[in-house]
Amino acid sequence: MAELSADDLPLMANTSHILVKHYAVDLDVCFDSQIITGNIVLFLEPKRLEKESFVTKEFSPSQSSETCQSGKNEINQSDVPPPRTYSSDSRNKDPAVCISGERDTSAMYDHHGNRKQASGITSSENSCDRRNHGNEDFVLVLDCCDLSVLKVEEVDVAAVSGVEKHLCSARPSHGSKEQINSGNQMSEILALPASQWKEQLSYYTQLSQAPRYGDLVFSTDTWSLQISKTGIKVPANFPSAVRIWYRTTADGRSVKWTTDQSGRPCVYTIGSPINNRALFPCQDPPVAMSTWQATVRAADKFVVLMSGENISAPMQCHEGLYSWFYYVTMPMPASTFTIAVGCWEEAKEPSNVTTNVLTNTCRLQSQECRHMEYPCRFSSPESQVEVIIPHRIFAPHGLLKRCKELLLPLLPQCLAAAHAVLGTHPFSRLDILIVPPNFSSLGMASPHIIYLSQSVLSGSNHLCMARVCHEIAHAWFGLVIGARDWTEEWISEGFATHLEDVFLSKAQKLTQKEANEQQELKALLRCRRLKDELRNTEEELQVLRPHGENTGEVSDSGASIVKHGLNAEKIFMQVHYLKGYFLLHFLANKVGEENYFSFLRKFVIVFHGQLILSKDFLHMLFENFPEQNRLGLTVESIYQLWLDAPGIPKPLLEESQTWEENRLVQQVNEEVSKWFRLNQKNRKGSKRKRKHSKEFDEKILPDQLVLLLERLLEEKTICPKTLYCLEKTYNLHDHDAEVRHRWCELVVKHKYTAAYKDVETFLLQDQAMGVYLYGELMVNEDPRQQELAHKCFAAVRDHMDVSCVKVVGEMLF
Repeated sequence: MAELSADDLPLMANTSHILVKHYAVDLDVCFDSQIITGNIVLFLEPKRLEKESFVTKEFSPSQSSETCQSGKNEINQSDVPPPRTYSSDSRNKDPAVCISGERDTSAMYDHHGNRKQASGITSSENSCDRRNHGNEDFVLVLDCCDLSVLKVEEVDVAAVSGVEKHLCSARPSHGSKEQINSGNQMSEILALPASQWKEQLSYYTQLSQAPRYGDLVFSTDTWSLQISKTGIKVPANFPSAVRIWYRTTADGRSVKWTTDQSGRPCVYTIGSPINNRALFPCQDPPVAMSTWQATVRAADKFVVLMSGENISAPMQCHEGLYSWFYYVTMPMPASTFTIAVGCWEEAKEPSNVTTNVLTNTCRLQSQECRHMEYPCRFSSPESQVEVIIPHRIFAPHGLLKRCKELLLPLLPQCLAAAHAVLGTHPFSRLDILIVPPNFSSLGMASPHIIYLSQSVLSGSNHLCMARVCHEIAHAWFGLVIGARDWTEEWISEGFATHLEDVFLSKAQKLTQKEANEQQELKALLRCRRLKDELRNTEEELQVLRPHGENTGEVSDSGASIVKHGLNAEKIFMQVHYLKGYFLLHFLANKVGEENYFSFLRKFVIVFHGQLILSKDFLHMLFENFPEQNRLGLTVESIYQLWLDAPGIPKPLLEESQTWEENRLVQQVNEEVSKWFRLNQKNRKGSKRKRKHSKEFDEKILPDQLVLLLERLLEEKTICPKTLYCLEKTYNLHDHDAEVRHRWCELVVKHKYTAAYKDVETFLLQDQAMGVYLYGELMVNEDPRQQELAHKCFAAVRDHMDVSCVKVVGEMLF
């Protein structure tokens, strides 16, 4: 940790000593105060230690427990006891919760008193300082930031009737309550087989509602929460269940409070650089994979959407207050947890139209899984042949009509295309939510839920379908197969970008020739974008494996850093997307596309439910295609050319020259030549009025139009007459955000004042794509453009993502 810089994200949790196996979250959402209040119960399992010393072994994604068992992850809410909580106060009063219209009195329940503030987190008076070398008690370290921790307590697991048979059978016959509660007594519950997942979830629910057994000592610093129990020296004796009472802060970086497109309040987690640690204390390193359940209460006008295997039905718990319950039985990193609360409405098919959940008629044999045991869809023959999983679309009222017209028809096509390429859908269902305009990306995938920017709803269905395909691809690469070292983001984003094209071609039912032509056109556009980005990016940020040979290594405790993880500009960079995509494109060409995708399906079967490094993928690839080694292509050469070096890899430079010969690209070149000729005539000031639109191909593809506008951006001067004709010829107002962004760049570059309103609209409504347009407005040093930039920033900055605010602020000030 000594090498930590301001741009690096620390992962503090001591996952080599003890692991959170399950989170039970119980929260109240208060829109009046913009605070989430409640508690989280952590069910813990100590790692096996040698001679009671804290020794860590390198995690191997191929290490497996017993073969996973199939089972449909369905449970009725009636199967789970209703939410009930206990406070650490001896009178068993409920802790303060912040419900709309009620007064927040949580401070009065802080039994430690004399609270101290440390980077926005409350610590106890008798805190345990990890830097105090005289204290030998074991310390549980959690990743935590921008939270107010009120109290921490041990859960009295022995107080719950019916679980005695699963508590530690090794307790002494005279076992005192102290012995029962000190140490991990829940090993049998944690180890229940996948076939008993309903019983296990029921136990977790009951235990999460158990009363306190005693208070635990805690302290905090900027990035962590540290918990200890006096006299407990080793993880094996640490409490097996710990409850943390806390509340979020109004400026917490994991939670975004804002309004939707209809002006109604909402809140959602934003997948920020600090992940969910400002939503709940957790173990943030990806190796800490866990299951979770969550009970969330909000006013009755709100809908709660979440990463959960079940479709939750709201239950009234008080007048005007509803409770929502979700759960997940597939262990995943805590960073993948997502929650969104708002006045969302579901975009449904008309009542006379039914959506068929298609299934493949071919029955597959049960697969043997290599991950830790859980109810896995990959081992279920029924799940393997489910072509289209159940899905729903939610949006603010004002966007429902557009969602029904555009998104609802294409979603089944994208799901079916993904299944045709990769097989079994990793998750049993999917919700899509159109998030507010301040969302800083075009999309974000989490288990069972995808966020989409409103920008994908404009124009034709091309951008929308492409983005949906990209996010669906993350179900396989990014979620069910994750990166063991987050600095290797290309494993997630490169695969999703590559698969996006393949899914899109399948969904559009293109012929092989059409698919090849469109994918080559897309490759050319991406290559241009990559070259442009690398010209303006530090070499250190151009490397896909910044830790090199040390990738995946952690300290003895499990702590590590995500290099450049807090760099605000990195959020908007696409180097990992694009170089990763081109690497996979290169490999697919080397072994043949049919062979490559056959291998990829095999890779998914072997590694689903696990975390990987680049070497895991590459070693398996070359094991399956040993002839590539004889041709001089090796894992080491891939490291040198693609992963460990900045700049454009040589093979990409060579291949990119061939894309200029593509038929679709040649069509664009012809169109560009026409516009250059027209611009020359207009610059000469001819007063003859002519209709030019008939000269041009108005039906070119969206990606062709993007390339055309990029080529026109290379022209030094384009006169207003030409720009006016350009906008009218292609009806640029009606196109998707990718096209309109290039149009706005043309408007800014050539100071086409008649279309400044288009730039303003883009900056206000397409915030996910408009960040660098602010820079274009400032670089010309034109007073009117700079005034426009400042005006738009002032209108949206209070709702912007903090990283956007920082990046744009540096451009403007």
